[in-house]
Amino acid sequence: MINRYIAKSSILLIIFLLVLFNISTPVQAQNYQIDSIRSNVYRFTAGNYRSVFMVTDAGILVTDPISKEASRWLKQELARRFDKPIRFVVYSHNHPDHVYGGEVFEQEGVQFVSHQLAREDLVHTKAQTRIPNLVFKDEMVLYLDDSQVRLRYHGRNNGRGSISMLFEPAGVLHIVDWIVLGRMPYKDLQGYDIQGMIDSTREVLNMDFDVFVGGHAQTGKKEDVEKYLGYLEALYNSVRDGIRAGKDLPTLQKEIRLDAYRNLSMYEEWLPLNIKGVYQTLVDESYLLMRPDVPKPR
Repeated sequence: MINRYIAKSSILLIIFLLVLFNISTPVQAQNYQIDSIRSNVYRFTAGNYRSVFMVTDAGILVTDPISKEASRWLKQELARRFDKPIRFVVYSHNHPDHVYGGEVFEQEGVQFVSHQLAREDLVHTKAQTRIPNLVFKDEMVLYLDDSQVRLRYHGRNNGRGSISMLFEPAGVLHIVDWIVLGRMPYKDLQGYDIQGMIDSTREVLNMDFDVFVGGHAQTGKKEDVEKYLGYLEALYNSVRDGIRAGKDLPTLQKEIRLDAYRNLSMYEEWLPLNIKGVYQTLVDESYLLMRPDVPKPR
């Protein structure tokens, strides 16, 4: 009787695992997607994350691997769809949720590229991903066939060594984290430099591009980046002026309303957190509360 019960339980367990496998596999596949953006430039979507790759007769340039699982799927799809060798893997910055999984693309003939500050941080912190072997300080151009990718460092904005990537002649600009279209900047801006974000975005608007692809959220055009800059400036100015008027953080979070931007995703949820992030930056780095011309918060 006991043996029959055990056998029956084992069969039910096997059936359950088979059903679970058959259900979960397609759901996981649905988290990944490839879309044509413009010319030979494509966007890879992995859940809430985005990266970009460029296909030429001379090979493929891939940006952020995102994760080991995402990289495995992308590598298989690149081989199936294009049958071209991967030549470059470019890291946008040092954060693990964008650059982990790089080792999946490691093979002879592949160059791993980042800004020198990103590489230094990955080395110092013993990151478990493929460490870049090719770095630059200000700008670098990578050539593949008759296409090129211009890499540029704009200074502090998010993380270490965050860069812009301009795909030419497609006219596609890819930037991760410090420019996000259609959505609020992330929560309380942990790891962000608000002044650097503003300065870097102003620089970007002087570049020649037609399509913007971020590491999150929506794809857009230059005018969308201009609107994003407008939000950053309005946020910064409102918090700065509020502190200079002697208002504390809870008061600022209650009073500041940037309703011209309320169409942004997560506006209600993250606006108080955005305010907190800018407040902490101005207090911790600019020492606004230590200035004799700034009244004590009330």
